Amino acid sequence: MSSVRAGFTMFACLACLGGIFVLLQPADAGDQDAGACVRSSILQGAWYPGDPAALRREVEDLLCAAKIPKVPGRICGLIAPHAGYRYSGPVAAHAYALLRGRDVKRVVLMGPSHRVAFHGASVSRHSFYETPLGRVPVDQGLVRRITQACPSLGFVREAHEREHSLEIQLPFLQCVLEDFSIVPVLVGAQDMASCEALATCLARVLKEDPSAVLLASTDLSHYHPDRTARLLDGVFTEHVRNLDPRGLAAALAKGKCEACGGGPTVALMLALQELGGGKCTVLRYATSGDATGDRGRVVGYLAAVFSLEQKKRKNTKSAKEREG
Repeated sequence: MSSVRAGFTMFACLACLGGIFVLLQPADAGDQDAGACVRSSILQGAWYPGDPAALRREVEDLLCAAKIPKVPGRICGLIAPHAGYRYSGPVAAHAYALLRGRDVKRVVLMGPSHRVAFHGASVSRHSFYETPLGRVPVDQGLVRRITQACPSLGFVREAHEREHSLEIQLPFLQCVLEDFSIVPVLVGAQDMASCEALATCLARVLKEDPSAVLLASTDLSHYHPDRTARLLDGVFTEHVRNLDPRGLAAALAKGKCEACGGGPTVALMLALQELGGGKCTVLRYATSGDATGDRGRVVGYLAAVFSLEQKKRKNTKSAKEREG
């Protein structure tokens, strides 16, 4: 366990899996024909409804039940969980409800790779991700800019095709946004160096794009009694609230908290620091026990939003022009 904690890596998010498949391999930067395919849903009919009308109805009900606080400035980042909608949907809805009506055109989705292990990060080169609500385009231009900014980012096709942590976010996005594209990024070995490299790359590419949002997909502690889970998850939440990625990485490494998406969360906050810092608002926390009533072995879920203050435009008009 010490070697795993040293890299704060948790591939086996066991609350999300019935089994685990691990293939140790590096990300392949040379798979150039990958963009010609559709990544089909692997969750419909199980983690969320397979019928489009039923799925939209369930998501809209979750969104309507969410409490939406006032978030000043531009939303630039989100944290959302990735369990089945029965368990984590009420928490995730608090994050996505904030996007409705906002000018968001691109979402960079970052999640952990649960079934396939690899070094670094993998950026999808599929053309579309598909759910019962339709196909979501992958922003090929942004993918190219990201991979050019960080050539070490490759593509592990099997990881994307078998991974649930990103797909589970899409029906929410499809219900709150009208015209958007995505960049799916899976994080393999969640060491600090990999998180820093990914964060620097994303900040460099997105610094002039106010219509882009970064999203980190993560669940928190797994299979502890509810009281223990809330203590562990409280440590994670405080580091997130304080925009303290290095403190979070240290806490994860020492076992003071748990998160299968710790790496994506650290990378998100590091990127936001490079983009100007901003403010974090914790929206909702719950455990699976809140949905099932079973408090003996629970999973923790968190929704949070990061926002940046809008820069005021300088008034360059002369006094005469203003008077006229």
